[in-house]
Amino acid sequence: RLSDVEALAAAVAGSHERLDVLINNAGVFTARDARTPEGLDVRFAVNTIAPYVLTKALLPRLGVSGRVVNLSSAAQAPVHLGALAGDGALSDGTAYAQSKLALPMWSRHLAQSLEGSGPVVVAVNPGAMLATKMVRDAYGVAGADIRVGADILCRAALDDEFAAASGQYFDNDAGRFGRPHPDALDAGKCDEVVRTIEAVVERLRSA
Repeated sequence: RLSDVEALAAAVAGSHERLDVLINNAGVFTARDARTPEGLDVRFAVNTIAPYVLTKALLPRLGVSGRVVNLSSAAQAPVHLGALAGDGALSDGTAYAQSKLALPMWSRHLAQSLEGSGPVVVAVNPGAMLATKMVRDAYGVAGADIRVGADILCRAALDDEFAAASGQYFDNDAGRFGRPHPDALDAGKCDEVVRTIEAVVERLRSA
């Protein structure tokens, strides 16, 4: 629920005058109910919209010295704007892949809009098929050493190699900064995704 995300942001902002790092790591692949109480696909709600709202709310606490690390995925697919807004139904894999492409798209858009006046914003693929509950539930496999993903998040949060990387995408499977899906490099498509997210948030706030 949007109200829960905003309540979290208010609680954090009320307890901390400054934040150094925000890591948006929550993710959903499968769920008993694919629709949220507000009518959104749960993958878009959790993987895309919630971190966007949380990040925007906490920007004043992060300032120019902070970092935002957004967890994307090797699975990325072109975003259906109607599905992002809550229209229609997608399979688990399709919804997940679209939600995980929308994340680097709004990350790049936000980084460019800040133009050095806000925190570093990066999107990271932590590694394919790591040993998480999500991977076990979705694919029925144990997965690779989860420390691979934890280590890259620590680097993204702390290391100098990310200090000037705002708007970039780090592919931990390749071990370097790289090119995400081409749509994440298309400014027009990134604008459309952000406008859709903003419209969804405004609709939910006025409901």
